[in-house]
Amino acid sequence: MVLTKTPLLAETVRKLVSRGAFANAHRILEKLHPADVAQVLADLPEAYRLKTFRVVFQRDLNLAAAALGEFGVERAADLMPRLEPAEISQLLQELDPDDAAEFLSELPEELRERVLRGMRTREASDVEDLLQYPEETAGRIMSPKVFSVPEDATIGETIARLQESPDVEMVFYIYVVDGHGTLVGVLSLRQLLQRRPEALLSEVMVTDVLRVRTEMDQEEVAQLVASYNILAVPVVNQQGKLVGVITVDDIIDVIKEEATEDMYRMAGLGVSESVFTKASRSIRMRIPWLTVNLATAFLAAWVVSLFEEDIARFAILAVFMPMVPLLGGNAGNQTLTVMVRGIALGELSWKNSRQALLKELAVGSANGLMIGLLIAGVSWVWKGDPRIGLALALAMIGTMVVAAIVGTLMPLTLRWLKVDPALASSVFVTTATDVSGFLLFLSIGVTALTHL
Repeated sequence: MVLTKTPLLAETVRKLVSRGAFANAHRILEKLHPADVAQVLADLPEAYRLKTFRVVFQRDLNLAAAALGEFGVERAADLMPRLEPAEISQLLQELDPDDAAEFLSELPEELRERVLRGMRTREASDVEDLLQYPEETAGRIMSPKVFSVPEDATIGETIARLQESPDVEMVFYIYVVDGHGTLVGVLSLRQLLQRRPEALLSEVMVTDVLRVRTEMDQEEVAQLVASYNILAVPVVNQQGKLVGVITVDDIIDVIKEEATEDMYRMAGLGVSESVFTKASRSIRMRIPWLTVNLATAFLAAWVVSLFEEDIARFAILAVFMPMVPLLGGNAGNQTLTVMVRGIALGELSWKNSRQALLKELAVGSANGLMIGLLIAGVSWVWKGDPRIGLALALAMIGTMVVAAIVGTLMPLTLRWLKVDPALASSVFVTTATDVSGFLLFLSIGVTALTHL
């Protein structure tokens, strides 16, 4: 598998490009799959990435365009603005319209207009049509190059048309339309080849067609495709006319994008940040969320300050104090991760939240009891004071229960308020477990040390 060798290939290409041996560098790259070429470019130092891409671009436009498509929008963000508008136009018009639209949407508006003007009329029109749809919708990620045939066509005529249409998007299904372009039926390729050539499509097609509207969120489209195990889904407009198709390769990209987005947001990171994002940009993207966390940390510090005199009297409280909120926060993040994933997959809603909450309460109580008893035993052996162990055990159970409640209900509440659960839930969960952990342990600990 070539992907495992790309660092070595990248170093070889770098040396050739640095010596001006562009033809030799191209001979290495032209033998690779576009995905491997993209990975070689990613492995190159930034100073050589543009030079190497131009080597490919000047000698093989199709390979350069395909490699750019595999390179991805995020990694191409620094590469494309350094190309000439005419060069970008040449590249994008070789891509599928949905991929070209994705790249164009990331360019500055002025550059975008210049690139569109430089593209061939048909390709520019297809891309402009897709850009009219909101981001992260079915209309934006669909390919308008969908293969369709009229319902009065025969099987033989359909096969002939398919053979004469090399530029359509991957054909997994044959979509049947009426005289107005409305989607009325579908056949799989297997069904098409098993029927008599003279049979009419209207006689053999399946009329109950699974479809999506142009305005449907791309995450819902991905859930639909995954649930029904289909390789492509047709896209229709408000009038029911067939306007495009979304294939499984696009769905894989959506799933990766949505998973990355949720993971980044739960950590308070910008979704456009990557391993090689410039340090200055990463600082600007991360500091706002850290500032929000600082505000919540002050709330926890205020709770601790309420027991300042008691901590001075019983210094042993300071030794064990961080343990309860730390473990409670981890438990809350576990619950939160399960809940956010459940919402993303359409498994969790207010209707079944009671069942999810009861389950998490049971898990939190049991984990709190077991961890509490364990930590109580260790603290008793270590410090020889069972009162501290009792305070730790009770506080741990209480904090785990709070983590279960907040971790379950907060994502649902934020979704009801039209706020992304993955973005904001962690702040509330961390705050709740920190405040409850400090409050429970210190109040129980002071009571136990004073009165027992």
